[in-house]
Amino acid sequence: MRIEAVPGKGTPFSGSYDAEDVTFLLKPVDMPPTRIAEKEAAIQSGLRHYSEMIAPESLPSDRYLSLYDAALERNGDRLAADVAALAAHLASRRPGREIVIVSLARAGTPIGVLLVRTLRAWGHAAHHYSISIIRDRGIDEVALAHIAARHDPADAVFVDGWTGKGAIAAELRRSLAGRPRGFAPLLAVVADPAGQADIAASGDDYLIASGLLNGIVSGLVSRSILNAGFVGEGDFHACVTYPQHAHADLSRTFVDALAPRAAAAVPRTIADHAARRPSLAADCAVMLSDVSARAGTKDVNRIKPGIAEATRALLRRVPERVLVRDPADEDVAHIAQLADEAGIPVDRLDPKSRYRAIAVIRKLGTRT
Repeated sequence: MRIEAVPGKGTPFSGSYDAEDVTFLLKPVDMPPTRIAEKEAAIQSGLRHYSEMIAPESLPSDRYLSLYDAALERNGDRLAADVAALAAHLASRRPGREIVIVSLARAGTPIGVLLVRTLRAWGHAAHHYSISIIRDRGIDEVALAHIAARHDPADAVFVDGWTGKGAIAAELRRSLAGRPRGFAPLLAVVADPAGQADIAASGDDYLIASGLLNGIVSGLVSRSILNAGFVGEGDFHACVTYPQHAHADLSRTFVDALAPRAAAAVPRTIADHAARRPSLAADCAVMLSDVSARAGTKDVNRIKPGIAEATRALLRRVPERVLVRDPADEDVAHIAQLADEAGIPVDRLDPKSRYRAIAVIRKLGTRT
């Protein structure tokens, strides 16, 4: 499948998605990958920020893909129903106005595609952009300016797949605290176990199938990069594209499987999420304190809570251990497989934990 990416200064593209599905406001670059162990050591020693490097991405094994297929089969209807609930809520916020989905690359991108397809199927005017936000470095202001030149920022909502411990939600609030160009830090997610999103379909830590994979379910696009050697003044934040993986791409297959189900669903109300947020946030804080003490660290960035975040840690970081609530839980089977392949021990979480899986990053640098 051909990627419609044109490298250059601020050139939007659609990745391997249909052009109507998303506009990536990222700058494709040719950047060599950094080995995972080398990247981890550089991050933890403070020598480099994680956004300055990109880890290599390989294709998953057939065995791992079978777990993805099983997750999509098992939880697809739930995800479609949650997308429908989010779409209905977003449409109700400003009746008669267009809805501008600004997904946070890249976990938010497949969810943004599902939302924009659902909204359009229901007759709403909707647009979808995918932009970069980076912990400790902020949101891509060039991308925001691009959107503001074409839409009313009051019609925009930022979309991600889930919250882990809320680091990106906090970064969004910090970046938009002054309402730059009129954008408000309104965050919508499918699952919000951290209690940090403004709008969420669920507070559960459940397996969203797209969270199992990397670029092959996100338009053949990497996570975003902010490296001065590749991103200059007036540039979008950068990314790497993976045309070499086109034969294995599942990006369109994923959204094609779920979008019709979301459009056909009868949406339920999710207005009660605001009332549940304090309890969710309190539980998350207790979890972080307990797991940090158990791991002997004061650096909460080493704690990656939630099924999706633990999965990403296993795919592109160096965990020292993984904690799961129930080893027999089908939604963590892929985590057990990845940990086994990497020789990483799997321990038990408190059975009462709201989180079903947590990864603890191995200490490689000087920080604790």
